[in-house]
Amino acid sequence: MSIYQFLIAIRQDGATLVNESGDTTSHLSGMFYRTIRMIENGIKPLYVFDGKPPEMKFEEPRYANRDKIVVLNLVVGTAQKSKDNVKWKKLLLNSRREKREEAEKEMAKAVEAGDTELIDKFSRRLVKVLPEHNNDCKKLLTLMGVPYVEAPCEAEAQCAALVKAGKVFATATEDMDALTFGSSVLLRHLTFSEAKKMPIKEFYLDKVLQGLELNHGEFIDLCILLGCDYCPSIRGIGPKKALELIQKHRSLEKILENLDKTKYPVPEHWPYQQCRKLFVEPDTADCENLEVRNDLKSILQQLGTF
Repeated sequence: MSIYQFLIAIRQDGATLVNESGDTTSHLSGMFYRTIRMIENGIKPLYVFDGKPPEMKFEEPRYANRDKIVVLNLVVGTAQKSKDNVKWKKLLLNSRREKREEAEKEMAKAVEAGDTELIDKFSRRLVKVLPEHNNDCKKLLTLMGVPYVEAPCEAEAQCAALVKAGKVFATATEDMDALTFGSSVLLRHLTFSEAKKMPIKEFYLDKVLQGLELNHGEFIDLCILLGCDYCPSIRGIGPKKALELIQKHRSLEKILENLDKTKYPVPEHWPYQQCRKLFVEPDTADCENLEVRNDLKSILQQLGTF
């Protein structure tokens, strides 16, 4: 569940909800009511908060335009050179700053013109999740008696570890990386607003692997080949071609040995092995000794007192 989604979705007159002191409360409203909705439907949630992103996670190519992917290729290509690494990180930060400044200018124009539709559009672009938003939500969950875990790194990796350890039934996220990390069950749209009328989608890793005729290691290689948060894709290789290559060669090493690199240029210093290691050996908190307490009956009784 994304706190960012709450900040951009729960708004009034184009702005986030605030309390009497002017502090943003959209994230708290969203977290509270969605949690209540799950509890009322017999779901015992365990929230996982993201930790520090991996060093490789410079940008997210799946949501990026071609220019961003080019920048990512350059960053990854110089990952072993600290000076160049810092240089490209600065370029990415500058790019984000420029886009924010552009959104601020457009926002000012929209306000001056009284265009409420554009005001709403650009105000959403200016939303940023701050550490205090995370802390607010953690405090709220504590007061509600709902457990949460702070992941040392990626939340999806921690969720998968919790599923493997038998602490939870499934991972509820829109990020398909949960399957790549090894979560046996993935639920999508679980936390969507009822107004969207979107049915919950269930994905079972064993059935996905069976349908693709791959083992989990080969599935990880397929995901890397398609492009992920840590590694760009190979230009010209789409989903159909990627699956075809994995089913034929069974590993990225064999694919690279046999690939026509003139037709399908591989990014220089393509870090697929480091990326694979992040999926196979992710940094997660200990799950075996984690005690998950979620007294659904007590929570409902407590809510009935308000």
